[in-house]
Amino acid sequence: MLLEALSALAAAAGGALVQAMATDAWQDCRERAARLLGRGDPQEEARQEARLERAREELTAAGDDDTEQAAARHEAAWRTRFEDLLEDAPERAEQLRELVAFVQDRLPAGGVAAAQVTVHATASGQAQQAVQGQGEQHNTFQAPR
Repeated sequence: MLLEALSALAAAAGGALVQAMATDAWQDCRERAARLLGRGDPQEEARQEARLERAREELTAAGDDDTEQAAARHEAAWRTRFEDLLEDAPERAEQLRELVAFVQDRLPAGGVAAAQVTVHATASGQAQQAVQGQGEQHNTFQAPR
């Protein structure tokens, strides 16, 4: 059985990795995670990288109502993979801690990556706006009352 501390480390790694999936730092995080999970085997590393990318695609494609469920599902899956790694090779715990630190350092302030942005903007008169974000945007232009 995996020690509680190592299980907590695996959970932190799974959560951080899923948070990183919706960020600009994803590519670097994905490569490091795949390298660790690949255990020195280039073919396994490529397989893990493809698996990570599929997970990111599924997470980012999830609709508003499904994003939390998809994130929870992927966090659990990656936690299990990291637990398996630590069970087979507990000496890799320090590398996993380094991965968690690397990912957390690249997450947006507050440590939470926004999977979706909703913007509601209203302008009137001669106002002009430029609204940028992902997700849903609403711009309303109307004359002053």
